[in-house]
Amino acid sequence: MVSKMNMLVLMVFLGASIRCCSAQTTHVVGDSLGWVVPPGGAIAYSTWAANETFVVGDTLVFNFTTQEHDVAKVTKAAFDSCDSTSPISLQTDGPASIALNQSGEHFFICTIGQHCSRGQKLGINVSTASAPAPAPTTTPPPPPAASAPAPATTPTRSPVTYTVGENVGWNVLANTTQAYELWAANKTFMVGDILVFNFVNGTQNVAEITKSAFDSCNTTSPISVSTVPPVRITLTTLGEHFYTSTYPNRCSLGQKLAINVTGSSATTPSPSPTTTPSSPSPASTPTPSSPSPATPPSSTATPPSTSTSPPPPTTTTTPPTTSTTPPPPGNSAASLSVTGLFSGILSIAVVLLY
Repeated sequence: MVSKMNMLVLMVFLGASIRCCSAQTTHVVGDSLGWVVPPGGAIAYSTWAANETFVVGDTLVFNFTTQEHDVAKVTKAAFDSCDSTSPISLQTDGPASIALNQSGEHFFICTIGQHCSRGQKLGINVSTASAPAPAPTTTPPPPPAASAPAPATTPTRSPVTYTVGENVGWNVLANTTQAYELWAANKTFMVGDILVFNFVNGTQNVAEITKSAFDSCNTTSPISVSTVPPVRITLTTLGEHFYTSTYPNRCSLGQKLAINVTGSSATTPSPSPTTTPSSPSPASTPTPSSPSPATPPSSTATPPSTSTSPPPPTTTTTPPTTSTTPPPPGNSAASLSVTGLFSGILSIAVVLLY
C-alpha cells in the first residue's frame, strides 16, 4: 500500500515538473537582428523587449560574433551610465545563453568600445510564473468563428504605410541575411500601400531592380534609385517588386527586400456613386404624370352635359309658365255659366207652360 502511495506521489511530482519545464521560453534577443550595435539606437532592444513576456525559468540567447561583442549583466546604475568596469557577470563567446532565475529587473550591456552608448543595451522585467496562463484557453474561440463572415466583407482596406525593417531601418544587419525576408513574410502588400526606407543620408540608397538582378545582386542597371531619406515608395502595380542598395556588397550581405503586391486597397471614389442615385430628376417625374390624370375628369364631365339634353321636359314646363293659356279655360267657364243660365230660363218656361 505504501509503495503504491509513493508511486502516486512520484507521478504527481513528475507531472508538475513537466508542466513547469514546458512553460519555460527561450527568447532570442533582437530576433533576426541579433546582439549588435542597433542602427536605430537603444530603442531597438527596448521595443523588442516590450513585445516579450519574461518569466522566471526563461532563457535569453544573445547571438553575436565572438571578439566583436560580448554580453555583461550589470546593475541599473551601471546600465544607465554604460559603466562596464564591475559587471555582475560577463560572457565573451557567442552565442551566449543566460537563464532568468530571479524575478525583477535585469540589465545587460556590451562592454566593447562605445557599443553600450550607441544602443547595445537591454533592460527587462522578469515576473514569477503565474497560473493564469491556462486562462486564455477558457476564452471561447467559437464566438469569433461565428463573427468570421465579417472579415469576408473586408477584402479592401485603407492604404497602409510600412516602415521597412521597423526600428532597425534600411541597413546591413549583422549575423543574418534574411532579416528583410522575415520582416515581409507576415505582411500583405496592396496597391496604394507605401514603403518607407529609413537610413542615414549618404550611407545607403534604395534601388528597385528586376528579379534576375535581385537574385544575382546585379545593381548595374536599376529601374530606379532614391538617395535622400526617408525614401517613400507608393506601390502602384500588382506583382513582385525587388529592392536593394547599390552600395558595394550591400545586396550580398542581406540588404535586399522582395515583396508581392496582391490586391488593391480601398479608394475614396467609392462614396461618389452613392451621390448619383440621389439625383432629384427621378423625384420630379411624378409631375408629368399628374396632368395626364387631370384630362380624364374633363371627359367624364362631358357626359353630365349630355344628360341635360332632355330639354323636352323643360319645354313641357314652359306651357304652364305662359300666362296667356289660362284664358281659354276662363272662356269655357263663361260658356258654362251661360248654358246654366239658359237651362234655368228653360226650366222656368216649362213651369209656366204647365
